[in-house]
Amino acid sequence: MTISGAWARTARAAMLLGDDGKLRSTIFAEMSALAAATGAINLGQGFPDQDGPQEVLVAAQRAIASGMNQYPPGLGMPVLREAIAEHQERFYGIWVDPDREVLVTAGATEALAATILALADDGDEVVTLEPFYDSYAAMIGLSRATHRTVPLRAPRFLPDHDDLRAAVTDRTRLILINNPHNPTGAVLPRETLELIVELAHKHDAIVVTDEVYEHLIFDEPHIPIASLPGARERTVTISSGGKTFNTTGWKIGWITAPPELVTAIMAVKQFLTYVNGAPFQPAIAVGLQLPDTFFHELADDLRHKRDVLSAGLVAAGFSISQPKGGYFVVADAAGLGYPDSAEFCRALPELAGVAAIPLTSFVHEENRHEYRSLVRFAFCKRVEVLERASVQLERLAR
Repeated sequence: MTISGAWARTARAAMLLGDDGKLRSTIFAEMSALAAATGAINLGQGFPDQDGPQEVLVAAQRAIASGMNQYPPGLGMPVLREAIAEHQERFYGIWVDPDREVLVTAGATEALAATILALADDGDEVVTLEPFYDSYAAMIGLSRATHRTVPLRAPRFLPDHDDLRAAVTDRTRLILINNPHNPTGAVLPRETLELIVELAHKHDAIVVTDEVYEHLIFDEPHIPIASLPGARERTVTISSGGKTFNTTGWKIGWITAPPELVTAIMAVKQFLTYVNGAPFQPAIAVGLQLPDTFFHELADDLRHKRDVLSAGLVAAGFSISQPKGGYFVVADAAGLGYPDSAEFCRALPELAGVAAIPLTSFVHEENRHEYRSLVRFAFCKRVEVLERASVQLERLAR
């Protein structure tokens, strides 16, 4: 494949090319620009509007001041790799070798890119849930693998087990899941995770699990798929510090996986960013070692924010799917007379002074009709911002 062909394939997979072949901006960039131009409250992009814990911020400042500003080791600083290993054992009882089974990356996005590019190739299939985080499709396209999806249908957004069995075949190289799920906020139950492990064994596939919202679950403990019997030896677990510590701009992520998979992923990762974030790595290590109360309060705080925005959306006339984890709530605009969520989101900044994202941005073109009226709102904002947005959204009910 030529460079231009690979670029075009990736851009189409990421839904960046129009039918005319011209580059178009993502819906995220479009909605953020609309929010800025109109002064609307931006509930489109999933980043917090508050800083993380002081201990973590001070640790980064201390690292910069002490001269920790050059290339870190390729695998990541030992202090962070050890903290990641301790975190996995502390919370989930999973023992990993910090020197052979942990790789620090430039956020979870690079971890996903390096993993997909290292482990999938032309002729392989990668199975994801749909809707899916947009970079999944882009990286699968760049790897030249074929993207297969399992639909998540409203209101529960959980995969049908028969659909999973049909999607995973002997051609499947990777089963890529996001749990808790972006954009729907669904949390996969244990029986679904166990089926995924069973299918991975049956078809000799590798499970790749994106768990960046692992500490943002509201009503039940997180179950890492690597903690299930038979899963660890064929699972690549991806997470990051951005969501947990409100440091999305630092881009500190990581992979835990068996040594042979880490080695393969590292071979690709070294030609992407090479290394990153030297002073932020020891700071995230400090965060991972914070007491249990921090992690409990984090989830409690976000649950309250979810409830504030959910109540505001219901009062405005939306029907909603209550998320069990993550940053987002999915609302249906059809009852308000807006059957097309993309058109609705483009009008919403003027209608109510709020920006959001149509769920159709997270699905393949041919499946857009199933999600046509659904909208994703982010609630990872200050409570007063969510309350103000709720008041403004009530204009839609008048």
